[in-house]
Amino acid sequence: MTTSTSNIGQHSSDQTPGSELGKAVGADDHAQVNPGEIAVGVIIGRASEYFDFFVYGIASALVFPSIFFPFADRLQGTLYSFAIFSLAFIARPFGTAISMAIQRRYGREAKLSTALFLLGTSTAVIAFLPGYASLGTTSIILLGIFRVLQGIALGGSWDGLPSLLALNAPKGRRGWYAMLGQLGAPLGFIIAASLFAYLVSSLTSEDFLSWGWRYPFYVAFAINVVALFARLRLVAATAYSKLLDERELEPTGFVEISRAQGGNILIGAFAALASYALFHLVTIFPLSWITLYSDQSISEFLVVQIIGACLAAVGTIASGAIADRVGRRNTLGALAVLIGIFSVFAPKLLDGGAVGQDTFILLGFALLGLSYGQASGTVTSNFSGKYRYTGAALTADVAWLIGAAFAPLTALGLSAHFGLGYVSVYLLSGCAATLIALTINRRLEARE
Repeated sequence: MTTSTSNIGQHSSDQTPGSELGKAVGADDHAQVNPGEIAVGVIIGRASEYFDFFVYGIASALVFPSIFFPFADRLQGTLYSFAIFSLAFIARPFGTAISMAIQRRYGREAKLSTALFLLGTSTAVIAFLPGYASLGTTSIILLGIFRVLQGIALGGSWDGLPSLLALNAPKGRRGWYAMLGQLGAPLGFIIAASLFAYLVSSLTSEDFLSWGWRYPFYVAFAINVVALFARLRLVAATAYSKLLDERELEPTGFVEISRAQGGNILIGAFAALASYALFHLVTIFPLSWITLYSDQSISEFLVVQIIGACLAAVGTIASGAIADRVGRRNTLGALAVLIGIFSVFAPKLLDGGAVGQDTFILLGFALLGLSYGQASGTVTSNFSGKYRYTGAALTADVAWLIGAAFAPLTALGLSAHFGLGYVSVYLLSGCAATLIALTINRRLEARE
């Protein structure tokens, strides 16, 4: 541990983002960009990544059990589908390690271009995959391969811009800047869910399962092209390259950072676990539960989720103001407690018909926005400058892996066989992990 959590953005506490970035821009007449473009680049980049993953996640619940696992009953087919869903999160840390090696050898632009091209391509190719009826087991293997490639690509898409925002945030505004990257999650879900809601409501069930579900995967490639150019314009600009270099936002070796900063990575990942545990329990898991055990219309339920995602976006923005007032760590801890309280009522809500299920979605999304808005980087200031770039990426990778990767599979499997009470257990375990990690981090900070 080299820096305490009270020092987030310490290098720039006496400067506004505009002051330092303005100097850098002034140093190069060809890099006429303004500070707000960093925020735009972060939001566009994250929204495009989340769109890809939500398109796949929604299809995992609504489409893949019928297309790739028709030999199993609907429940078992959905569990198989969710098992493949988790592969991307397992692959993501390896993608981060590979991409850091690419950046050290070929530069930021090459790494980012490769990652986003791979992400868009692997997502779009899924749209062309024949189902089990045509290729048999080969179709499942191909689906798994492209899902792994999605995870590798997402691990490689880390560009350091969120860390640059945090380091240049003025004192008293660090929570606000921290939430900007997180805002991409609800935006990505809104776009993905809107596409599926339109297709489900406009097409017959046969047409949707035959070709309609493929359309969002086509769209993913186009969105990634736009995101690639938006982010490359920043990363390749002389002004921002200079700032990234000055802030020591450079990749370090996977083995080196694991040995030197493994404890910080784990503390950071577990500190965000309540948010990550809730993440897929209000987005992907409910779709499978409604499909299997409810009479609700899927298109109408997706609309409810879209409204919930709008609440999450508002909550994410509000989290910035709240964190700047009471502290990011206090915000995250308080929200973990609220998520724990919510988890107690979750089984009754999910088993309470349309009204209860919709209430679960709206409350869950609201809490998700408030907590997820500050889930990234709350303790990454523990990393020294040398390790911050790679440390922030790996912390997120580990948090996704242990908190969200298996959430739909675990929640559906346990709930279907043993009751919805296990949704509460899953959420409570995430809340406990968050509170314990925050306590450990506070004590280590006090010791230093």
